Amino acid sequence: MIDWLRQLVARLSGTADVPADFPGSLDAEEQVLAVAKTAEGALVATHLGLWLPDGRRLGWHLLSKATWNNGVLTVIEAEEAGAAGDAVLLRDLPGRRLELTGSSRLPDVVHERVNQSIRSRHHRDLPGGGAWFVQRKVPGRDGIVLQVRPDRGADEAAVTEFAATVAERLQQAKGPERD
Repeated sequence: MIDWLRQLVARLSGTADVPADFPGSLDAEEQVLAVAKTAEGALVATHLGLWLPDGRRLGWHLLSKATWNNGVLTVIEAEEAGAAGDAVLLRDLPGRRLELTGSSRLPDVVHERVNQSIRSRHHRDLPGGGAWFVQRKVPGRDGIVLQVRPDRGADEAAVTEFAATVAERLQQAKGPERD
């Protein structure tokens, strides 16, 4: 979309305006919810995820944790580390600190969107620690995804085996799919 037209649509629809130096490429229907500036570049929250200053979109379903303290937004991104049946195994990456250089409603939007993506969460004690079992809605996909994030030190084989069992039971509880 032509830049001036995108800005006009943003103003008319009440959505935030994308900064001129934004390195990402929004999808045609991607709705901007909030924008914030950092020393590293722009943060842009959309209905699909959080665009980081490097021009990469982090889907809400892969944002494990976000905290806001003294002008700094700290985000912990998860990466998909494997599968256990229909469950997705996650591994947290190191936290990333992003100091906002001005006021913005972006931290509130991030908090809201992460929480809205979660349908249920439960911690299960397992050998060596345990794991979080989180059912999440993934933007752009139908249905709910079961994500499993082992605690540090947990027996990954035990977590994987239990996650596969949980995923199978959830599938059975849904019943046969109908056309």
